[in-house]
Amino acid sequence: MADNFRVRFAPSPTGALHIGGVRTALYNYLLAKQKGGAFILRIEDTDQTRYVDGAEKYILESLAWCGLTPDESPEHGGVFGPYRQSERKGIYQKYAEQLVESGNAYYAFDSAEALQAKRDEYEAAKKTFKYDSSVRMEMDNSLTMTEDEIKDRLKQGNYPIRLKVPKNETITIEDEVRGMVSFESNELDDKIIMKADGMPTYHLANIVDDHLMEISHVIRGEEWLPSTAHHVLLYRFLDWEDTMPKFAHLPLILKPTGKGKLSKRDGAKFGFPVFPLAWEGAKAEDAFDGFREFGFLPEALINFLAFLGWNPGTEQEIFSLEGLVEAFDLEKIGKSGARFNIEKGTWFNQQYLIATPDAQLAKMVRPIIEAQGHQPSDAFLEEFVGLMKERVTRLPEFWDKGYYFFDKVKEYEQKPIKKKWKPNMRPHFDALVEVLKNIEPFDAPTVETKVKAFIQDNELRMGDILQIFRVAISGTLKGPDVFKMAALLGKTEVLERFKLGYTYFDELKAVS
Repeated sequence: MADNFRVRFAPSPTGALHIGGVRTALYNYLLAKQKGGAFILRIEDTDQTRYVDGAEKYILESLAWCGLTPDESPEHGGVFGPYRQSERKGIYQKYAEQLVESGNAYYAFDSAEALQAKRDEYEAAKKTFKYDSSVRMEMDNSLTMTEDEIKDRLKQGNYPIRLKVPKNETITIEDEVRGMVSFESNELDDKIIMKADGMPTYHLANIVDDHLMEISHVIRGEEWLPSTAHHVLLYRFLDWEDTMPKFAHLPLILKPTGKGKLSKRDGAKFGFPVFPLAWEGAKAEDAFDGFREFGFLPEALINFLAFLGWNPGTEQEIFSLEGLVEAFDLEKIGKSGARFNIEKGTWFNQQYLIATPDAQLAKMVRPIIEAQGHQPSDAFLEEFVGLMKERVTRLPEFWDKGYYFFDKVKEYEQKPIKKKWKPNMRPHFDALVEVLKNIEPFDAPTVETKVKAFIQDNELRMGDILQIFRVAISGTLKGPDVFKMAALLGKTEVLERFKLGYTYFDELKAVS
C-alpha cells in the first residue's frame, strides 16, 4: 500500500478555511507521510457562484503556516494535474454522457417554474418534494421522452444531467472509522451531476478526479457521509468499483458546550478563533481573527487539532508533527464528536512556548513589543521572554502581562498596598532604597542576597517587604522572580519605580 497510498484534501474556495478543514488536512497529511504516500491539495471550485477571491491563496497560506505542505497542488504541480477543478472542465462531460448512455443518468429538462409547481404541490399535501425514483417518471426529462424529442431539446440548449438512483436497494460501505454503513436507495434523490453551464457538481467531479488521480483513501468530515451512497453508485456505474478508494469519515468538531457543530460564528460568540489565519471578509461581519493572530504557534495548533477526534492510546500528549506521523492510526479515531476545548488548546500552546528557545521566542515577540513603540535589545528581550514564558499561554500575553518591563506601571494592585504599606514600616522601605542604591553588581543573585540580609538584619518578615518591593516595580503580585525582574530592569529604573510607587502608596493611604 505504501507505493500507491494517495490522499487528497479538497477544499472549496468559498471563504476562510475553517479549523475543521485544517484537521481534515492534517489527518490526510499524517496518513500519507506514515505510509510513504502522497498528500494532494485539490481546489474544488466547480461552484463558481460561491467562489470568493482570495480564498485559494488563504488555503495555501494556511497549510503552509501549519507545516502541511502538499506533494501535489495547484502551486506545486504534479503529474495528475491540473489541480483546480475549473481547469479540468473538459474532463467531466464525457463521463456524464457515458452515464446517460449506460442508462444510469438522464437529462433533466424541467423548467424552474415546473419544479416550483411540484414543490408547491407537495407542500400543500404536507410532504417534502424530492426528485427521486418515485417522481422522476412524472417529470420533464429524457426518461419520459422519445429519442427524437430528446434530440430536439438538446438542440435548443444545455440541460443538467441527473444520476438515476436505483429503486429498492441497500447500498453498503465499510468505513474505516465507522465500520459498516448502509443507505437505502429509496431515501436518496437523483442528484444533479452536471449543471446546464457544463460544470460538474461536486459529486461527479469528486469521483472522476479521485479516480483519475488514483486516490486510495478519502478521509473527510462526517458531513459528507450522506453523499457517500451516491458516490458509491457513481463508482459502480462507471465500472470503477475495483479501484474505489477506502472511505474514512471523521467525527464532527463540536462547540465548547458539546452541543452542535462548531461554526464560524462561534469564534466571536465564545471569544476564540475558528480559523488558522485572520480573514478579511467582504463584509465586516465576515472578518475573523485566526489562531496565528491569536498568538498560537502552528506546532501547538497542530498538536491540539490532532487530539480532536484521535487519541494515541497512551498518556503522551505533546507530539511534534513527525511524532504524530509515527503515532497516527485511523483505527484510533473516535466515532463521536470532539468538543472544542480552547482551554486545552491554550495549554498546548503554553507547553510549546515554554519549550521554545529564548532567542527564537524573542524574535516572535519582538513585533508585538515594537508595535507598542519599544525597541529593546536582543539580550533584554531574550531575558524577558525567558522570565515570562511560563506565565503566558499566547504570544500577545507577553505584552499584556509583562508591559511593565517596557513602560511605567499603569495600575497598582490595591490589596497588598493597603495591607502592607503602614506608617511604622515607611522608615524600613526608605532604608531599603538606600540598600538598593549601593548594590554592585546589580544582578539577581546579589540583589536577592542584599535584600534578604536587610530583612533579616531588621527582624522583618519577608512578605511585608517583598510584596511592596514587587508591587512597586511591577504593579502586581503576579509575575516572575522579583529579583530577576529587578536585575533586568536595572538599578536606575528600579529606584525610579520605588520613588513613584511610594508617592502613590502614600496618596492611596491618605484617601483610604
